[in-house]
Amino acid sequence: MRYADKVVIVTGGAAGIGAGCVRVFAREGGRVALFDIDAEHGEALAREVSAAGPGQARFFHCDVSRADDLERAVGDVAAAFGRIDGLINNAGIHPPAQSIDETSIDSLEQVLRVNFVSTFAASKHAAPWLRRTRGTIVNVSSMTAVLGQEHSAAYAASKGAQLSFTKALALELGRDGVRVNAVLPSNVDTPLMRAWAATLDDPESALERVAGLQVFGRMADPEEIGRVCLFLSTDDSSFMTGQGLEVEGGASLDY
Repeated sequence: MRYADKVVIVTGGAAGIGAGCVRVFAREGGRVALFDIDAEHGEALAREVSAAGPGQARFFHCDVSRADDLERAVGDVAAAFGRIDGLINNAGIHPPAQSIDETSIDSLEQVLRVNFVSTFAASKHAAPWLRRTRGTIVNVSSMTAVLGQEHSAAYAASKGAQLSFTKALALELGRDGVRVNAVLPSNVDTPLMRAWAATLDDPESALERVAGLQVFGRMADPEEIGRVCLFLSTDDSSFMTGQGLEVEGGASLDY
């Protein structure tokens, strides 16, 4: 078991990539603190993975758009487990496909709050605990951070901010033995992906087109991304920090 008895926080852990991380880390013996606003699905997932073992998961209600809520939840995890070894900043939203003319400033600010400010705040409040354990931070960014995405300027900008933050924080925390990396997925079959497709004229055709962008002709499964997050959270990646690992199924190839 590669994460036996260690404690990891997964934000946005009730569904999608977050749920994939919860399952992967718990199967490797981890104690997973699942942060989400969706209590129904979060508590159900925590019960499921705890019953399956060998690790366990505990649900913590948290609205990541509120920095004070994140501070409280991180404190609750430290009080419950006595340590924090890892943080997976996964929580995120993707607004409907909109041009810059259609995107309101309020919408932009909400995307930045959920996708980037939460990453900053969770890292800030977890850092004192991670220094004690020489732990890790993994930020779930996106290939849009480096490639862009039409009619998704706000989302791509928020993911780019996560990537730049990863590099800057790796420099700052590396002196204390804390490693900070990012994962940049391409297209992953998640509720968020399907909700985004639903905003388009032909959702099913859009999902088929998106799946075809990868050389394997399919989207990633959330647990595939979870396993990469596990790699970046263990000694298997002990000499990696400040990196944006592109987990994109070849979607960026064949320019």
